[in-house]
Amino acid sequence: MLQKFYNYMLSFLSHKNHNDHNKQMGDALVKYSKMPLTDLYETLNTSDQGLLYYEAKDRLEKYGLNEIAHERAPAWYTLLLRNFSNPFNILLIFLAAVSFLVGEIDAVYIISVMVLLSVLMRFIQEYRSNQAAEQLKALVSTKATVLRSESPQYPARKIEIEMKYLVPGDVVYLSAGDMLPGDVRLISAKDVFVSQSALTGESIPVEKDESFPSLDSDNPLDMRNMCYMGTNILNGTALGLIVATGNHTFFGSMAQNIIGYRPLTSFDIGVNKVCWLLIRFIFVMVPIVFFLNWMTKGSWLESFLFSLSVAVGLTPEMLPMIVTTNLARGAINMSKSKVVVKKLNAIQNFGAMDVLCTDKTGTLTQDKIILDKYLNLEEEESDEVLNYGYLNSFYQTGLKNLLDIAVLEHQEETKNIEKNYRKIDEIPFDFTRRRMSVIVENGSGKHLLICKGAVEELLQVCTNAKVNGSVVPLTTDIKAQIDRIKTELNEDGLRVLLIAYKDILNPETKEYRYKDESELTVLGFLAFLDPPKLSAAAALANLNECSVQIKVLTGDNELVTRKICNWVNLKVEASLTGAQIEKLTDAELKALVDKTTIFTKLVPLQKSRVIAALKSNGHTVGYLGDGINDAPALREADVGISVDTAVDIAKESADIIMLEKNLLFLGQGVVEGRKTFCNIIKYIKMALSSNFGNIFSILGTSAFLPFLPMRAIQILVQNLLYDISQLAIPFDHVDKEFLIKPQKWNPGGIAKFTIFIGPISSIFDYTTFAVMWFYFGANTIAHQALFQTGWFVEGLLSQTLIVHMIRTRKIPFIQSIASIPLLLSTAFIMAIGIYIPYSYIGANIGLVPLPLSYYPWLIATLISYCILLQIVKYWFIRKFNYWLE
Repeated sequence: MLQKFYNYMLSFLSHKNHNDHNKQMGDALVKYSKMPLTDLYETLNTSDQGLLYYEAKDRLEKYGLNEIAHERAPAWYTLLLRNFSNPFNILLIFLAAVSFLVGEIDAVYIISVMVLLSVLMRFIQEYRSNQAAEQLKALVSTKATVLRSESPQYPARKIEIEMKYLVPGDVVYLSAGDMLPGDVRLISAKDVFVSQSALTGESIPVEKDESFPSLDSDNPLDMRNMCYMGTNILNGTALGLIVATGNHTFFGSMAQNIIGYRPLTSFDIGVNKVCWLLIRFIFVMVPIVFFLNWMTKGSWLESFLFSLSVAVGLTPEMLPMIVTTNLARGAINMSKSKVVVKKLNAIQNFGAMDVLCTDKTGTLTQDKIILDKYLNLEEEESDEVLNYGYLNSFYQTGLKNLLDIAVLEHQEETKNIEKNYRKIDEIPFDFTRRRMSVIVENGSGKHLLICKGAVEELLQVCTNAKVNGSVVPLTTDIKAQIDRIKTELNEDGLRVLLIAYKDILNPETKEYRYKDESELTVLGFLAFLDPPKLSAAAALANLNECSVQIKVLTGDNELVTRKICNWVNLKVEASLTGAQIEKLTDAELKALVDKTTIFTKLVPLQKSRVIAALKSNGHTVGYLGDGINDAPALREADVGISVDTAVDIAKESADIIMLEKNLLFLGQGVVEGRKTFCNIIKYIKMALSSNFGNIFSILGTSAFLPFLPMRAIQILVQNLLYDISQLAIPFDHVDKEFLIKPQKWNPGGIAKFTIFIGPISSIFDYTTFAVMWFYFGANTIAHQALFQTGWFVEGLLSQTLIVHMIRTRKIPFIQSIASIPLLLSTAFIMAIGIYIPYSYIGANIGLVPLPLSYYPWLIATLISYCILLQIVKYWFIRKFNYWLE
């Protein structure tokens, strides 16, 4: 597995034309591990006494600070300018520029205010989020103990300096809890165990010492005398020589190649598609309006200005602001759950997410080993097995590893049994024997050797077994029984150790050796598990209720992963290993990923490849992880989620960071994302359908009216007032039916909605035209202001009122009532619409007071419009099974 991991790691490091450099890095690490220390000192121009101060200073200038490449938050002005690049903003800026060139300064002001408000709101929210995220970026340990000397005449002494000032050639002291300050060749080590889960995803620690690796190995992760930046010391103490720092480390090369790569998310793609839908509408409708008016009115300049106002009217100017306000509100709501939203778009992607891929270690599990079972050979829970395991773990030398700590946590059950024994000697663990022994005595004069180790290796030195309370020869049948029990425990995802012992009746005063581990008696099993988080099952159940599929992507083995899935009630339909994925083409992988629940023994590139395959199948994919091995997957996903205790590169790759490891927030985030998306879609469909209806009305009137149906500035003001009424949409309620399934951008559905619903308003526009033309006599150029005012008021009120019809599948005001802010904002704008013809502003834009006899017609028109739209809405839903989703 490690060889596969390394091969993939080299492949990953070769991303973006870095192949030669990274291959050399891998070869150099292997070379350093196999080189005699004297030769390595000479190669790095150092010694076992470390560097002199001036040497370290020179090397710091040569190699740079010992820091990993990471994405830094952009400067405020860069972030501000970047927010102008929103496709809707670009479209509006273009229209504002054209308006300026043709002298429509009022239009320039109106559009510019909309763009600036949108950009500033988004800038403020993202700047605050980036500042909060930057505060999370800190190493576990920022200082290291190093040997330095002022001059060759003075002896080297231990000093503590910041890790960023370490350089190749430094000699460092390492102890439990330390983060590796670089890639280190061990000079000496005692009981050192290293957690490499940040690199490999495996929770079991790896033993390290100063011994030489196998000469035929070329995998850096196989080198027992090498430790790597990004990992940390769990047990023991060591003295090490730094051979690489910063971006030249194994960890650093990965991080350097990860940053900068981020594919478009579903939100980006959806916004772009809607923008192009708008542009297509504009390119089709505006030329038609221009030529119709030019041919019927004769003035090309007036026709051009009018068609330009139509283009602005067709574009939902407030969309960037509505989108930003919705996203910012979602970010504020999520912050109450101690969640930092680094990228606002991630909130909508949360709602669109229909597949969540998650790492296992540290996300679904507690990343803490527990002793799950202690069984005798009859598969019964045995206090004797627990007591012997406890004595072995308690009396072993040095700091305890995770397995020992798990055993020692059962102190109450063992009732401080160690007080009845004293330690005589110890036979330490090594990876050849894969077992360790302690020798104790309880005052009886005899010694008791207790051995704990891997099943196969420990059985090699056993000749007896304790069965039903009696010691009997270790027969083939008993060995088969032991193998069966071990297999069953493994299938439950448990890591199994065997406990054996030997009574030494006439001990001699001597030092115990490996050869004394012989003729042992098998006693029973210790079975360990990395348990799931308490919140995991409930969190996954919530996601399942929201129609989000769960897939587990892990570097751990299949048996353990299946056990965890069983514990969190996640049904496993099928599984794939990294080795199997390696043999599949992209097309073959695409065909399998939807049917597969767990992916095991994966390396970083395989995780991101699985996510890419899911995305190519049309899924919106989230990924939850916290290790360096998760960083590529976090970037590939539509929404990357991490935690504040994750490695730096994982936090930088994520879009969302949990300040607490509470998985229940995931379901809350999905609901918040769907609310946000629903309110965004409400505005888009309201704006497009009403504006599209206005265009149909304009096209018809342009053919026969001797004057413009509405002046350009009147269209802009009407559109501005309508948009202001929509500012409360982010605070609107969302029907529960909308929240039960993932929601995605559907430009085709939006277009269909616009085409079918938009022209309904034109029916009542034409009735208004008829009333104004025939009943009120507004049928000459001299009376055009009355005609334009009548349509201005009817158009504004119908567009504003219709918000309540479109915002829900249900019957408005009866089955579904809008939020108080939205009710107030729409009522306020309708009142303004009625008042404005009588105001100073109305007079300045060419409106005139309406006669009182106009208002019964207006009321009848609005009521008829609502009734017809409700009828068409029911037909549309039955026909297409679509409304807001």
